[in-house]
Amino acid sequence: MNLLSVNNLSKIGREQPLLTGVTFGLDEGDKAALIGRNGTGKSTLLNTIAGVLQPDDGTFVINKSSGVSFLPQNPLFQKDDTIKDHIFKSNSPKLAIIREYEDICTKLGDSSGKNSGEMKASIQNKYDALTKKMDDGDLWNYESQISSILNTLGITDMTRKMGTLSGGMVKKVALAQVLVEDTKLLLLDEPTNHLDISTISWLQEYLRTTPRSVLMVTHDRYFLDNVCNNIYELYRNKLKLYQGNYSTYLEKRAIESEIESNTERRIESVLRFERDWLLRGPCARGTKAKARIQRDMQMINREKFAEDKGFSFEVAGRRLGGKILELHHISKDFPKGYAGANAGKTTPVLHDFSYTFSKGQKIGIFGDNGTGKSTLLNIITGAIAPDEGTIVKGENTVFAYYQQNPVFKNTDLTVLEYLKETAEIMTLNNGKTLSASQFLEEFGFEGKIQYSPVSTLSGGELKKLFLVRLLMSNPNFLILDEPTNDFDIFTMNILEQFLEGFQGCLLIVSHDRYFMDKVADTLFILEDDGSVSGFVGKCSEYIEYRAEQKAAEKEKEKEVKVEKEVKENVAAPAKKKLSYKEQKEAEQLEKDIEEMETRKTELEGLMSSGETDYSKIAEYTKEYQTISQTLDAKYERWEELNA
Repeated sequence: MNLLSVNNLSKIGREQPLLTGVTFGLDEGDKAALIGRNGTGKSTLLNTIAGVLQPDDGTFVINKSSGVSFLPQNPLFQKDDTIKDHIFKSNSPKLAIIREYEDICTKLGDSSGKNSGEMKASIQNKYDALTKKMDDGDLWNYESQISSILNTLGITDMTRKMGTLSGGMVKKVALAQVLVEDTKLLLLDEPTNHLDISTISWLQEYLRTTPRSVLMVTHDRYFLDNVCNNIYELYRNKLKLYQGNYSTYLEKRAIESEIESNTERRIESVLRFERDWLLRGPCARGTKAKARIQRDMQMINREKFAEDKGFSFEVAGRRLGGKILELHHISKDFPKGYAGANAGKTTPVLHDFSYTFSKGQKIGIFGDNGTGKSTLLNIITGAIAPDEGTIVKGENTVFAYYQQNPVFKNTDLTVLEYLKETAEIMTLNNGKTLSASQFLEEFGFEGKIQYSPVSTLSGGELKKLFLVRLLMSNPNFLILDEPTNDFDIFTMNILEQFLEGFQGCLLIVSHDRYFMDKVADTLFILEDDGSVSGFVGKCSEYIEYRAEQKAAEKEKEKEVKVEKEVKENVAAPAKKKLSYKEQKEAEQLEKDIEEMETRKTELEGLMSSGETDYSKIAEYTKEYQTISQTLDAKYERWEELNA
């Protein structure tokens, strides 16, 4: 079944057409990704399909029966809303019933001793009505799925205000809102941004196995490989489909580039001869001559093949001294609670952490959201002070700190002016120099965009510009906090190549497993109790190691449980073997008990039947008492025989 049809959709960008004649569709179960450089219109296309933006031309149709859920790159929320308010802000009738049911359960639990009998009855009636709706709509399993998603994402306290949440938690709540909605089409713009690696692994498996259709923008190459069966590339304002995952796309794209390159060489070879003919001023009166001139002009004015430059560079870096950076017994606590019983309490984010950095170290920081990754970076750079401990920085150590949300003091500057504030010339390791303009071009800031105000850039372009300026400053200690958020794959390839050849120290936080595998060979593992442990190896190796550890822990728990059961069975006294006479007695007791229980039930019915003959009622009552006493004795004897 077709869920989405986009026909000839166009959208104008800041200076020129952004999308031109985009046509494609999604069927039920399709898992597709939009890829392309920053500024090519990926987010614009998603926002247009979601109804946030209007197309300048063309149409799109979403199947009425499917419904659509949209996760924007930067989720919007009301600060005073609770998590529950935000998640259940939906037009879904099913979610509305589940919310009502959960609310009435809360009221029912709080009603004892507080409300009048009439109010309790009203709450009970509403509860009964909603229970019937849950039964009729078969919503119990749906509610269970919602609870499972929320628990997996670590959303346990639904009363927290959205304004109190970290960026990572806001993303999780927004993601939860999209996943719990009863829709068949998911539009996801950078769904892995701000999520920890454990959550990304879970989300990858969820999207891979869900029957829902997915159209997403993401730079996570493991994600693209394991989830997607179609890759749509936005290039030169057009959309092109590559069937298969990201690895298949790379293979097909390489073949296309080779074919286009060979075709370009053949055309240029033909044109060398044709240009000489044209320069001789041929007579264009004949039909054949006119056709030849027209064909030559078409070749001359063709859209020329432009192969990706694949920019790779190493800067002539600053020299590091003997002492680079030392951390001595660093500790930092943060408030534990935002209200209630936890108010005023603290929890350790870092506890007694010491480390001495050596030249050329490339360390990745790994930990779930809230374990203090950004806090550690802020302490090292002096943005916040530790509660305890000291930091000793070497005289020659020059930091460059890439923060998750960079601040631009003057967005009226042009892109080129902003970069020139740091340096006008970049000297590479091979002695070659690049001007600020040339350096921008290598990162995809070509042509008019260099003279556009910083305020006109997209989110991904802003972050890329901030990164380019950092690299232009020529540091010898790079600290990168989630540098891959909102970057296109082209930029990430350049950054990876640079970091692999970087001679200084690197400290990096990233949720991108592929990126971390490429640039970091050692990990700091931030634990929930504030301690920091080390792991020598790649990020994927640590994930595999942790999975093995969890599996081993589960196996150990199973062994302990079996061992406990065995001990209990051994400790229990052996069951006494019954004699033939006792076996017969036990069998007879079971028959007697069954018959007497049946008669007891009959007597209960007779006594409550409204009988007006008091002599009969007295007879029934006497028999009932006799049976009850006899039953007690028989049950006691049966238990003795079966002990």
